Amino acid sequence: MSHSHKLAHRPPDDALWYLSLGGAGEIGMNLSLYGTAGKWLMVDCGVTFGDETTPGIEVIMPDISFIAEHREDLLGIVITHGHEDHIGAIEYLWPQLQCPVYATKFTAEMIRNKLGYANLQHTVKINELAQNGGFEIGPFKGEFIPVTHSVPESHMLALHTECGTVLHTGDWKFDPDPIIGTVSDTARLKALGDEGVMAVVADSTNVLVAGHSGSERDVQNEFDRLFPTIKNRIVVTCFASNTARLKSIAEAAHRCKRYVTLVGRSLWRNAEVAEECGYLPEFNNFLSENEAMLSPRDKIVIVSTGCQGEPRAALCRIAVDDHPEVELDAGDTVIFSSREIPGNEKAIARLQNNLIAQGLHIITANDLPVHVSGHAMQEEMTQLYQWTRPHLVLPVHGETRHQSEHERLAKECQIEHTLIPANGQIVRLGPGVHEVVAEVPSGRWGLDGKVLRRMDHSVSKDRKKLSSNGAAVVTLVMDAKGKVARDPQVTLLGLIEGEGADALQGDLSAVALDAVDAMPKSSRIDDAAVRHAVSLAVRRHINETHGKKPVMDVHVVRI
Repeated sequence: MSHSHKLAHRPPDDALWYLSLGGAGEIGMNLSLYGTAGKWLMVDCGVTFGDETTPGIEVIMPDISFIAEHREDLLGIVITHGHEDHIGAIEYLWPQLQCPVYATKFTAEMIRNKLGYANLQHTVKINELAQNGGFEIGPFKGEFIPVTHSVPESHMLALHTECGTVLHTGDWKFDPDPIIGTVSDTARLKALGDEGVMAVVADSTNVLVAGHSGSERDVQNEFDRLFPTIKNRIVVTCFASNTARLKSIAEAAHRCKRYVTLVGRSLWRNAEVAEECGYLPEFNNFLSENEAMLSPRDKIVIVSTGCQGEPRAALCRIAVDDHPEVELDAGDTVIFSSREIPGNEKAIARLQNNLIAQGLHIITANDLPVHVSGHAMQEEMTQLYQWTRPHLVLPVHGETRHQSEHERLAKECQIEHTLIPANGQIVRLGPGVHEVVAEVPSGRWGLDGKVLRRMDHSVSKDRKKLSSNGAAVVTLVMDAKGKVARDPQVTLLGLIEGEGADALQGDLSAVALDAVDAMPKSSRIDDAAVRHAVSLAVRRHINETHGKKPVMDVHVVRI
């Protein structure tokens, strides 16, 4: 990148900029940047997860090409809380950033745990910050404002600069009895509003939902009522990072004289970190999977990963008798203590059908109050704006429909200005004028095995075609003068099987031969021309006879 181009994206001394590289117009993959006085500060660095539209890709993260090219101006990464969509990309992206990380103790331990898998635990400098503590990094004076969420030590982040104050909400709710951690510091939010807030960059996840998010205590009370009514094994599936939910389950199980076991590596890992930080002393009494299977069915509560129907998660493997330790029996009960993430409905339905086919009882949040969201709903968002009274609101952490509704709610709360950002847009927050001032490259990177690559790469496109159209490979053996030495060989993948495959291969061999014969003799000595002609002819024939447009590969072997 040229020096002049870099200067064009240098944050000015007289304004505060905001740039989202992930999390605007989508839920998950959060990565925000704030810029002033020539420096950038990153807030969160998260992932999202692949689905049937991203074959071979399980982990997806923001394209950080822009800030990687400006990393000499990047002061650090501040983390609001320890969820995957806020910390999950650090282990993959940090080598390109090489900057310090700032987090409170629990979140720092979660990050260290993940860095261990990348052998970076002794390389990345992590600065542990006090809860509701302050810090100063270059031109930014920051403070953590404790809020309740489904993981301990969640915070809003107030960034104070010479140009004004911005409140970055992270994930939050107002829960008077969160089971784990402190309640939200509403007094500080009110005081912040009195001091003056230039902008709020705010979570939009639950803006479509009227009312107030429930309390974790309500869920625990429901477990206390429900568990004694169940005769056989109880399985509760929830998000592995929901430490408060795990504690609620453990306490309810203890009160009805049941033992708890965890199934899923991420659950064990997160629970161990919670115990080390003093949030989950019950961890020391958890049974192993094997011990649980040897115990009476009416004395066990199993907590399992897989609430979103993830194919390799523990519950999905249990549902198809593919788990090495855990088997369920007819009459056992599975409680889905989670919400359906949009896009996962089919996978969850498939999982529940498999469980029901085994004779298991299913309970979801549609049946009983076994889940509350960790994100604020409309009443809480309205309260936040009444207290902070910002000049400007930027809805993030939501799809377009969430951002649009958030903008409507903010205006209803008498917020004077709103702006819906998109990933890649540099937004001037103020002072005074707020506007989009530039746009930088943005996008997605997918973890393909052990390699990071852009999601618009041809490999991704080919895999999508393969999943729906199959592939055809043609091998031609030709001499130097362009004469075909033997019948073309055709291999079909994912198109047809049995006798029909043999017949189609024979037809396509003839089609390939005819395509070569139809070429001018001068073109037959050009491998690229031969590949192009044969590929077009074979693909056209398959489309005409089978309605498919396969991925094509033509090999030309010269003798």
